[in-house]
Amino acid sequence: MQALLDIHSYVRWLILAFGIIAVFRAIAGVAGKKPYGPGDAKAGLFFMIFLDIQLLIGLVLMFTSSLTQTAFGDMGAAMGNKALRFFTVEHTLLALVAITLVHIGRSKIKKADGDAKKQKFALIFFGIAFLFLLALIPWPGREEIGRALLPSLR
Repeated sequence: MQALLDIHSYVRWLILAFGIIAVFRAIAGVAGKKPYGPGDAKAGLFFMIFLDIQLLIGLVLMFTSSLTQTAFGDMGAAMGNKALRFFTVEHTLLALVAITLVHIGRSKIKKADGDAKKQKFALIFFGIAFLFLLALIPWPGREEIGRALLPSLR
């Protein structure tokens, strides 16, 4: 179980890296009126792929973790506990919204005619998804929910 949680923690850095690349490429594309090229498509694709991998790992963790099993046993009590509420509801919901936005964005980009529209869709959907991702990460220093930046730093 701990190994899976560690993998989940490491994959977040791949997601953040490709999210930053995808968002900054979209910003540069919109601001510079650049064509939507293969590099833009690959950045968005890898952003989506690592989010999908993270979703699968997260689902396994959700249904096997003692933390979420405790919360599912008494959701009323879980809502009164910041850590249980965060990992059972907030973290999960924001992750699903972010993943959905990236998938919708990639679909809209594929269907869009013209580079300007593709760059705009990339910026909107990847940018909003990235903001949700920043909110759902249990950053160190967040009271009761914060985790180490890397598992080896515990």
